[in-house]
Amino acid sequence: MGFFTDTSVCIGCKACEVACKEWNAIPEDGLEFTGMSYDNTQGLGADTWRHVAFIEQNKPLGRAEPGVHHDDAAGSDAASGGGATDLRWLMASDVCKHCTHAACLDVCPTGSLFRTEFGTVVVQQDICNGCGYCVPACPYGVIDQRKDDGRVWKCTLCYDRLGAGQEPACAKACPTDSIQYGPLDELRERAAMRVDQLHDLGVEDARLYGHDPEDGVGGDGAFFLLLDEPEVYGLPPDPVVTTRDLPAMWRSAGLAAAALAGGLATVFAVHGRTGAAR
Repeated sequence: MGFFTDTSVCIGCKACEVACKEWNAIPEDGLEFTGMSYDNTQGLGADTWRHVAFIEQNKPLGRAEPGVHHDDAAGSDAASGGGATDLRWLMASDVCKHCTHAACLDVCPTGSLFRTEFGTVVVQQDICNGCGYCVPACPYGVIDQRKDDGRVWKCTLCYDRLGAGQEPACAKACPTDSIQYGPLDELRERAAMRVDQLHDLGVEDARLYGHDPEDGVGGDGAFFLLLDEPEVYGLPPDPVVTTRDLPAMWRSAGLAAAALAGGLATVFAVHGRTGAAR
């Protein structure tokens, strides 16, 4: 099970952020107005499990695109052929990706992080010891520690609601169905059809992100339809499970240790024979 987030129909209402906080009793996170954007939550963190990004761009005014909101004040020159650019907002609700190959699971020493029966990744805060190993292991920078106790927190995909047969709170609250919950295979088919539809409408930049089971993390349990490059949304273009080289590293370390032990055994054997000859 997982999420498909269609950013082309996101209106930036932040209902998903509010629903996530209310259902999971997440502390208030400051709501700092930066003066640079209406995006006052700024990014995912221990106290923000759903984050709606407001990405402001200067783009040539062209055919109206779904999910792209334009500032009409700059449109008159472009309409008359003056070549002016128009301010547009790309809005996207971000969340933990629930990777198929999750590096956070690989490095957790206590078993606090575990894979649920729904295929999602959840943190058990009563087992987390605050070591923080999972924080740099996440290729998306999602996992974060709370400053008061050091434990890590992130989206659980509303594990308690799933167990009761309910959809996650954010998907339930989304008024445009930008956030869709269901079996990943069905969501991927639906997402591919949506991209084809947007391409037919002339939205050539529409693309999927995190949907491919053959990518560097084995596909994401939460994937996205984007209207620009992943970097524009603050997403890595080619995420890779950060622990992919661990088996080879352990093998190399084992071989090195065996070679060292063999060398020491040879030295002691030679030294013993020399001492006996004396």
